[in-house]
Amino acid sequence: MNIDLVDQDSYARNGPPLDQLAWLRANAPVYRHHGDAENDWPDFWAVTKHADVVHVSRHSDLFSSSRKLALFNEIPEAEREMQRLMMLNQDPPEHTRRRSLVNRGFTPRIIGKLEQHIRDICHDLVDEAKGRPSSDFVRDIAAPLPLYVICELLGAPVEDREKIFSWSNRMIGAEDPDYATDPAEGQAAAMEVYAYANELAARRRAEPRDDIITKLLQPAENGEALSEDEFDLFVLLLLVAGNETTRNAASGGMLTLFEHPDQWARLVADPSLAATAADEIVRWVSPVNLFRRTATTDTVIGGQPVREGDKVVVFYSSANRDEAVFDSPDVFDVGRDPNAHIGFGGGGAHFCLGNHLAKLELRVMLEVLADRLPKIAQAGPARRLRSYFINGIKELPVTLT
Repeated sequence: MNIDLVDQDSYARNGPPLDQLAWLRANAPVYRHHGDAENDWPDFWAVTKHADVVHVSRHSDLFSSSRKLALFNEIPEAEREMQRLMMLNQDPPEHTRRRSLVNRGFTPRIIGKLEQHIRDICHDLVDEAKGRPSSDFVRDIAAPLPLYVICELLGAPVEDREKIFSWSNRMIGAEDPDYATDPAEGQAAAMEVYAYANELAARRRAEPRDDIITKLLQPAENGEALSEDEFDLFVLLLLVAGNETTRNAASGGMLTLFEHPDQWARLVADPSLAATAADEIVRWVSPVNLFRRTATTDTVIGGQPVREGDKVVVFYSSANRDEAVFDSPDVFDVGRDPNAHIGFGGGGAHFCLGNHLAKLELRVMLEVLADRLPKIAQAGPARRLRSYFINGIKELPVTLT
């Protein structure tokens, strides 16, 4: 079989190459994938089985997020130092220190307080969508829901929503012609977010509020606090991780429900399935397809020797279909329980900080849609994001009656 796991045009047409990933799990679960001399990135190890992805995720001492950063592309060393201030690109113990500071704003208790607000947002979005002559699920529901929640967390004024939405699209969709003309657009958007976060922090320091941003700016009990750069980069990470992943889980989940009408009918008949349905959507869609690590020493993954400095890429979309872990992994089941998916990461230091918020948003959205729009239907072809990093849907036309 011809293996190419990073063909962005293929992702734009069909999403993750599930047939290739299934073949690799069965025949070469830690596979030496060809590099790309034109784009100056080396061969890498593609890790496709659930157990091996978990192993890499839980051993930051062996597989670093910091050495060459966590995103797939190669970045010049001169640009890495600032990127290493972002938790995504850190290893313990620095990552542990930073995470302990920001985790104060994302405990289950604090996130749980947002449920009614999220439910109100969902009802408002449905009301607005029903008032339009035509509807697109991404534009009308999936995209604004996490965006409005993130703006609420940031204390951002309503009039800033559209520019925050644009920044997020440009950062994630730098390789997609609908969102950016070239990769420099993504970098420019990141700098605009950075400046915006700096202004936001200045306002909160001058006028503290009872919100998460004020809490994050205050010193912890041990006196430690986020530096200015650390805070600004955390806001950037929050906009991308908190917005794009939930947005694409929601849109990819709705597309999947259209493709499995029996499961939508189950959910409409029994909205109590929304919690397990949210987890099954994250497993099935795997909105984050991959992350990169760098081997810190000669080691072994699933019996395959790996050398120090090697590029190691874990594929969540493959691990979440692993036949060794899931019964009937290619069956979409809104009642699947237990569900050992790793759509929020394989454990370890980088397990998704916002997983409670993402699951809450998805559950409430499904409950509201099952109640308010039980006959929602797909009205045209879905258009996918041109990205091997995010499994994204750009457009999903729907009818609401």
